[in-house]
Parts: sequence; C-alpha cells; structure tokens
Amino acid sequence: MQQVHAAARASRRRLLAGTAGLVAAPFVIRSARAAEAVSIGVVMPLSGANAQFGINARNGVQFVADQINAAGGIKALGGAKIELVVADATSSPTNAASVAQRLITQNRVLAMIGAFASSLTIAMSEITERRNLPLLTMSFSDEITGRGFKNIFQVVAKASVLGKAQLDLTMQLAQASGQKLERIAIMYEDTAYGTSQSGGLRAAAKAAGVEVVMDEAYPLGITDVTPLINKLRGANAQAVFPVSYLNDSLQIIRAMRAQQLDIPTIGGAAGYVIPDFARGLGAAAEGVLSISPANYDLAPELTEPFRQRFGYFMVHEALENGVCLSVVAEALEKTGKADREALRDALRGHRFETGLARAMTGGAVQFDASGLNTLSEPVMVQWRGDQLVTVAPGHLARAPAVWKR
Repeated sequence: MQQVHAAARASRRRLLAGTAGLVAAPFVIRSARAAEAVSIGVVMPLSGANAQFGINARNGVQFVADQINAAGGIKALGGAKIELVVADATSSPTNAASVAQRLITQNRVLAMIGAFASSLTIAMSEITERRNLPLLTMSFSDEITGRGFKNIFQVVAKASVLGKAQLDLTMQLAQASGQKLERIAIMYEDTAYGTSQSGGLRAAAKAAGVEVVMDEAYPLGITDVTPLINKLRGANAQAVFPVSYLNDSLQIIRAMRAQQLDIPTIGGAAGYVIPDFARGLGAAAEGVLSISPANYDLAPELTEPFRQRFGYFMVHEALENGVCLSVVAEALEKTGKADREALRDALRGHRFETGLARAMTGGAVQFDASGLNTLSEPVMVQWRGDQLVTVAPGHLARAPAVWKR
C-alpha cells in the first residue's frame, strides 16, 4: 500500500509540475477520432492553492469517461466516444471565465464540467449561460442555481442546506452521546462557499435555539490562525464549525491541538474530507467530523475501482464530478443527438439512475427547474484512521459516531 501511495504522490507531483501552461493551452484526452467524439470541457483548478481538489475532480471525470468509452461509448450516437478537453482554471475567477470562453469557441465542447470552487464556477457560468451551453458542477454556493440561469446544473445540495445539515446532524450526534448542544462557534472563509454555508449554519442555530458565541469570517489563505483559535478558546463553545479549504483546515486543527482545545470539530466538507487532511495531521485528524454531499462508502461497488486505479479512496469531488459526466452520458442516450439545447432539456427533464449517479445519497440525480439536484442529501462523515466513515443520518450511517476525542 505504501508503494501505491508513493506512486500516487509522484503522479500528483508530475501533474502539478506540468500544469502551469494549461490556462493558455487546454489539453485534450483523446479516446477516439475527433469526428466520432463528443467533446466535454473540464475546467478545474489544477495549479495553485486548490490544485489537489482539481486533480481529484479531474480524476473522477476521467474515471467515468474511460468506463463509458470501454463500454462502447454513447450508443444512441453510434458509439461516439467521450473526449475530455481539460484546462486549468488556476484559482482565479477571471482565468476560469477566459478558459471557459476558449473551450467553447476553439474546442467546440458540447457541455462543460467544473470548476470545484464556487467562485470559479460562478464566473464560468456567466460565460456558459450566454453561450447556451450546459454547465454541470458540484460547487456548493446558493448563488449557482439561485440566479434563474437555464444552463446550470448543481448535482449536490446547495451550501445553505449543507450548513443546516452540518448543525442539525451534529445536534443529533451530541444528543445521542448525552450532551445538549447550546453554544457553538462558526469560523468561515469569506468566499462564496464559506459565506453561503455559514449562512445555513447560522439560520439552523437560530431555529434550534442554539447560541452562536463566535461568528468569524477570515480571508482565504490566512497565514496565521492563532487569533481565531484564541478567540475560540475564550468563547466557551461546546463545538466548532469551520468552513474552509485544505491549507486553512490544517492550520485550524493544528492550532487547536497545540492549545489542547479538544471540543468536537465539524468541518464544512472541502478541506476536511480528502486524504491530504489525514496525511497532513496524522493522529490529530482522528475523530474530526465533517458534513459532505456524498461519501465513497455508501456505494463501494462503484467507488472501489477508483481507489484501485488512483491509489486513494474516491473523495467526494471526484465522485460528484464523475456523476456530472455520468448524467451527461445518460442524457445523450435519451436525446440521441449531440445538441446543446436538446442536452439541456434532457438534463432538466429526466431522473438519472445509471452509472455513478447511483452513488449519490438519493441513489439517483434529478434536477428541478433551477438546475438543483433535488435528491441530494448531506451526510456526516468522521475520520477513523485513514478512512472517512459515514456516521449520520442513521439510515445512511456505516458506523456510529464518536462524539468526543
């Protein structure tokens, strides 16, 4: 297993080293002659602070594309293969928008998948909406499907729903352990993702009569979390809800452990639910909880082949971006033609329950008029060693939660 992890790390280093020029020159993963292919744009942050998330997401899409092509391609299109046109959004909304424009005009993609971070996806969606091109995403922000756009499709629950579930499921776990949750702390990065999700937490706390004794925004890429943790220590909170990406999540947990602050920590997905979190923290990650839109252990028969291929479990961004391509393929089978408008109408008009779509918490994907997947149900996960285990809600739990370290 160590050899597999070493190979996976080496592969990631090689990919990171070679992605610097992708904004200017997207690369095509060819699976068939261009005349036979269906071109799908994949725009992810393959370099910069969120590169690991982008690599994971790209791997998930490639995993599904290879499965579809190996099974004979899109049969309703005469066996047309999926051709991925992959480009680096970096971590800049401006770059994400310009890359999306380029893929539409130069690569003539039929649909697009991206771009992990909500701020990147929102920027891309302005372009895809004007060009009448379907954009599928697992980004969280409420704004994504809250603007009345006709060509956007969000396969996960929106951030405010995730934030509400983050609190509600935590209260259930606390109650089951014999503790009444009365005081909580919220800390979140001041991005579209952090702002939307913290809003859901805040509203849920108010509805439940829980006092928010600390409610603190901080800039993405914060270099010193000590003031945050000092404030948390003085807040007398019974649990803390940080909403952050990987680098910030590592800093927050390290600082808490250094100050021997061991109150239950319930992350907001993102940085709290990828293998790099456990690798970066070691024993300090044990027992950390997080909300997540999905988890690999709910459908191991579908996700285990990903682990065998890439050397790590199928993280949620890999799973959900793979689902994006899976529903595009199923929609193309229904329409029988490679047409943007027909594809958009099929995405909004059907229930998708083949391929990786079955690994979502609802067992399928179905978009409402806004483009939101109405079947997505958030889950609570917890680190046990190097595995992420689903612990709530009860009907989806794979193991009981451990409330305190």
